[in-house]
Amino acid sequence: MRLFHPDGQTVHLSYCTNVHPAEDLDGIVAQLDTYGTAIRRELDADVLGLGLWLAAPAASALAAEPHLRRTLRRELDSRGLEVVTLNGFPYQSFQAEVVKHAVYHPDWTTPERLRYTLDLAVVLADLLPDDAVRGSISTLPLAWREPWDTERAGTAGRVLDELADGLAAIAGRTGRTVQVGFEPEPGCVVETTEQAARLWAGMDGDWLGVCLDLAHLACAWEEPAEALSRLARAGLPVMKVQVSAALTADDPVAAQAVLRGYDEPRFLHQTRGSRGEAADDLGEALDRLLPRPRRTPQPWRVHYHVPLHAEPAAPLGSTLPELRVALKELFGGPTAGCDHVDVETYTWNVLPPAQRPVTPAQLAAGIAAELAFARDELIALGLTPGGPTAPLEMMELQEVRPWTP
Repeated sequence: MRLFHPDGQTVHLSYCTNVHPAEDLDGIVAQLDTYGTAIRRELDADVLGLGLWLAAPAASALAAEPHLRRTLRRELDSRGLEVVTLNGFPYQSFQAEVVKHAVYHPDWTTPERLRYTLDLAVVLADLLPDDAVRGSISTLPLAWREPWDTERAGTAGRVLDELADGLAAIAGRTGRTVQVGFEPEPGCVVETTEQAARLWAGMDGDWLGVCLDLAHLACAWEEPAEALSRLARAGLPVMKVQVSAALTADDPVAAQAVLRGYDEPRFLHQTRGSRGEAADDLGEALDRLLPRPRRTPQPWRVHYHVPLHAEPAAPLGSTLPELRVALKELFGGPTAGCDHVDVETYTWNVLPPAQRPVTPAQLAAGIAAELAFARDELIALGLTPGGPTAPLEMMELQEVRPWTP
């Protein structure tokens, strides 16, 4: 979906497809029908934006074969779907039974991460709508914090220089700008915007910047206005905003039984307390951080993306108030702080059973409700709904054919 900011910018709103498991091209295209088309119709939208996730093998195949990229673009167009952003954080197997720390590998000290991201840039350059100003790719904030030393930091710096050069070369060949945003995340080398500003000041802002995930920002207990000001002073552009809400517990002692229902084996759920206590997973937090008797409990924020439109059951909550403050700082002023907005709730399939969708139709309806929520929040800040400049009737009349590479 597209909205227009009062400053004249087109703001692209999408949902991230890393919630779906397919990693080969046939499966990815099948998901366009199962979810993309269904969500677009649920929203009565002429065009639906996807924040597409491509596993490394699929990205490599598409980057190597122009005809495959043309075919995928045709499949998207024929369904009224468009892509201006890719999620390049998970390398592969993101919906495996157990992911945990594996999502941080390979990291930005390796040639594999560089090759994957440049493959994504080649693909995105051909998927971008003709009237899109640019494309964006989100990626991990260098690596998990351990092990990390000056040697690894130096290696990563050289790899990022190669990345910027590679993106410039792709732009020179295709005429399309694709930029990469590094996503601060709890537990990683870069967890906060303060760390980002310190480590990445002087980064080549023409090609490289920050992906601001609003759940991560809240888990770091950062104030959005201060965080954005800090990034701006460091010369770090916000390449992409991920609209997400984290799980909260004002009194984790009273809520511990309910919190146990969110302690699951697939993803890490880093937990941060208001007084600085930290754990790398929710189970660890419940076992180690709960206060001793007579000590006042501190509120927790848990890196567990919860549906935007549906608050968790009491006594839990979400960082929705912080999300609204961040959106206001980004979009409520005279200039839009970013033009790519991606709803990223990848945890639908591991929610407690009472909240978990059990059919594709239920998942599609839930994602559509999240997108409607995000759209309405942006409209309340003064943005207006819009659409692509291409004739929509032509897209609606195209025949949807099976995937034929």
